[in-house]
Amino acid sequence: MPMPSLVRISLLSLALLVGGCASTPKEEEGNYATISSNQFINANYKAADALLAQLNGKVVVGKPLIMATVVNIDALEQTTTLGRLVSEQLSTRLAQGGMSMLEMKLRNSVYLKRNQGELMLTREIGEVATTHNAQAIVVGSYAETSDMVFINVKVIQPNTNFVLAGHDYVLAKEAIVRSMLQRN
Repeated sequence: MPMPSLVRISLLSLALLVGGCASTPKEEEGNYATISSNQFINANYKAADALLAQLNGKVVVGKPLIMATVVNIDALEQTTTLGRLVSEQLSTRLAQGGMSMLEMKLRNSVYLKRNQGELMLTREIGEVATTHNAQAIVVGSYAETSDMVFINVKVIQPNTNFVLAGHDYVLAKEAIVRSMLQRN
């Protein structure tokens, strides 16, 4: 007995739907899904967006900001891949938001410690900002616990040391974050 066409179409659609789900390659389910849902970039971009919102009307568009390397709060002269990458992503997002970010890795006169990045101590901030005509410097620190990394970022006016903007956030210390915290 022939099937009514509506029933045949429904069964065919169901078979295609189930077949499509079953044939999803393992590779697509693994790495891409893990990476695209990773907290790291989203958290850093949200932090930069929060800084941008707070800076609205407090800084001059077109006048540069300097991004210092985010450092270990317990050893301010040390950082890790995590601190360097947080700095890079914050700087990128601030630039995307219209800030003029001065790329310090291309400058000769900034103190660079091997495997550390652009570290700026309080006594150096005013001098570096003056030399590069920067209106503000983005600084930050992180602290580790057994399962979390707490990050604090601030935008500081170098001639007064006033904080123009600040943001705190937390990253779960999952495998990717843990690997970036290894000392070089």
